[in-house]
Amino acid sequence: MAVDYASQVLEGSPRAAARVISWLENEDDRVTPVMEALYPHTGKAAVIGITGSPGAGKSTLTDKLIQAIRDDGLTVGVVAVDPSSPFTGGAILGDRVRMSRFSTDPGVFIRSMATRGHLGGLARATADVVKVLDALGKDVVLIETVGVGQDEVDIVRLADTTCVVLVPGLGDTIQTMKAGVMEIADIFVINKADRPGADQLYTEVAHRIEQDAQMHEKDWTPPVLKTVAVEDQGVDVLWATVRDHWKYLDESGRLEARRRDRAREETLRMIHHEIFRKIHERLAADGELERIVDRIVAARESPYGVTRRIAREWLRVDDA
Repeated sequence: MAVDYASQVLEGSPRAAARVISWLENEDDRVTPVMEALYPHTGKAAVIGITGSPGAGKSTLTDKLIQAIRDDGLTVGVVAVDPSSPFTGGAILGDRVRMSRFSTDPGVFIRSMATRGHLGGLARATADVVKVLDALGKDVVLIETVGVGQDEVDIVRLADTTCVVLVPGLGDTIQTMKAGVMEIADIFVINKADRPGADQLYTEVAHRIEQDAQMHEKDWTPPVLKTVAVEDQGVDVLWATVRDHWKYLDESGRLEARRRDRAREETLRMIHHEIFRKIHERLAADGELERIVDRIVAARESPYGVTRRIAREWLRVDDA
């Protein structure tokens, strides 16, 4: 008799959730009907993104934030995305070691994932893993990403609240200037604020926020908080500020708007992935892909012409 993993996840089984997440990571076809069954039960969890420069102490901050959330009587799901080699797919996956004190807490589910070379600071399956943890009944889902920078701002597409973690002494005075970083942060966190340079970094970030506010009218101005996560300093204030941001999103209608945008982007992404997968399977099945490559390399055909031909013949897309 086949195991009904969707029902088990909805009943709160961490073992079933772990199995479904493994299927997501491995792109196992068995996961599709499970996700279809779980989807109507998602959308309840508050999703927090934790991103920042490598070495900013994101994992320690996440660990302390879990405790603050649990002290509030809420359950937590954690997706810790670690960097991996684009060649071997290997990753350190060290976040479970840092958060091991919650391993026996039934109110906490922690899953480490490797990016497997995927750009954007997130593993490709992250969005679906968040849905699994949501369906599992977790009140809050934390996503800790690889890093932040020009190309690593995908977290804003998944999180209701994005916390950008900065730290003095790691070049974050320059990092704050990068395009995109100012835009993705709902809350700035200066961690390791007991280090020299913390006040300077605070002043710089606050100045940049003030400049941005003058150029773009916004209902929410990202606050700048100081924490020393290893000493449990400032984490309660961070958690309270996250709750304030949720209240703002709910009362302003921005939460519904963000989730609508997210649904639109996610649907297009899934359509893109499925079309690509089908076309790749068809091209690779009888060696057609290699024959196309041979013709392109020999300049007998161009990739532009191939794309138009496949779109016209296989997808019935007109050139116009």
